[in-house]
Amino acid sequence: MYWLDAESSLRVTVLLTSSLMVLGAGLRCVPVSDLEIRKKLIHGGQLLNGLAGPTVMNAAPFLSTTWFSPDERATATAIASLLNYLGAAGAFLVGPLVVPPPNGTSPIPLLSQSNTEHIKDRIEAVLYAEFGMVSLIFSAALAYFPSRPPFPPSVAAASERLSYRRSFCRLLSNFRFLMIALAYAIPLGVFSGWSGVLDLILTPVHVSQVDAGWIGFWSIVGGCVVGIAMARFADFIRGMLKFILLLLLSGATLASTWFTLTCLTSVTHLPLTTATLYTSCILLGIFLNSSVPIFFELFVETVYPVPEGITCGVVTFLSNVFMGVLLFFLTFYHTEFSWFNWCLPGSCLLSLLLILCFRESYDRLYLDVVVSV
Repeated sequence: MYWLDAESSLRVTVLLTSSLMVLGAGLRCVPVSDLEIRKKLIHGGQLLNGLAGPTVMNAAPFLSTTWFSPDERATATAIASLLNYLGAAGAFLVGPLVVPPPNGTSPIPLLSQSNTEHIKDRIEAVLYAEFGMVSLIFSAALAYFPSRPPFPPSVAAASERLSYRRSFCRLLSNFRFLMIALAYAIPLGVFSGWSGVLDLILTPVHVSQVDAGWIGFWSIVGGCVVGIAMARFADFIRGMLKFILLLLLSGATLASTWFTLTCLTSVTHLPLTTATLYTSCILLGIFLNSSVPIFFELFVETVYPVPEGITCGVVTFLSNVFMGVLLFFLTFYHTEFSWFNWCLPGSCLLSLLLILCFRESYDRLYLDVVVSV
């Protein structure tokens, strides 16, 4: 976050991030016969890839402010932040299409040894392909990726921001920011932990891992499409971020409640079919995933002139904390998942109430529209 918000350091941050990704992907491709060494190299590669995560997660609002005019910022934030989710959606397809299932789950009977070797070769092919893609991204950024345009697109892009220390003090003392930070972190953290074990949650209702993967894929793709559309609407009609969030969180609350009640067939007698599970889960993912860029824009508007990287970094950290706490409890209560399902509508409803009580302000937009005139 420090490098991201420092003066003229967007290029340095992107190059550092992409180089960590190249090193991480390269370590996973080192052809070592010793399995223990190979395991350590893979873990080291995953660690380096994780270190690149803060820029990928938090740079979108800073990028949109630096490069885009006020009537394009929300759309730019949505595209930059949601493309990261779209890459995760692609993982649901790449795995089953490239790597065959293990022996015993494949419809085609294969010899154990040959099947194992074939799966190993296909996994290595995926690793090499990932290394090639991140190397291409690094080369493109190294060739041309300026930190900022020749002329600032807005007054906010050219204005000075608070220092690192003052920014944290401003954030922690701003009650309105803490309200929307919790409104973002609680449902998104719960949803991230829930979706990570979705196959386990759906197993008792006889939904296969393949179906769970497709549910995750369409949830993310739908969230990307709706999120970009909502952001474009926010650019056309300014000052509507709170209203958009109320709509999305209301939909998320209804969808999560529908899913939870559907799983309780012995109590509610609601029809439990593949179609109802698909619909409720996908709608939940669409509503929550599409709210991410709207939240990011509202964060920046609320605490301006706090730098964008620090603001989004704090809320992302809070979201990961809530996800970690939830998964920690899952290690103790993993035999029955009804409590986990009820956490979803509860978190969405709490977020909706926080947004209802939140008093929105648009300090950055005021600077661009009023002061510039």
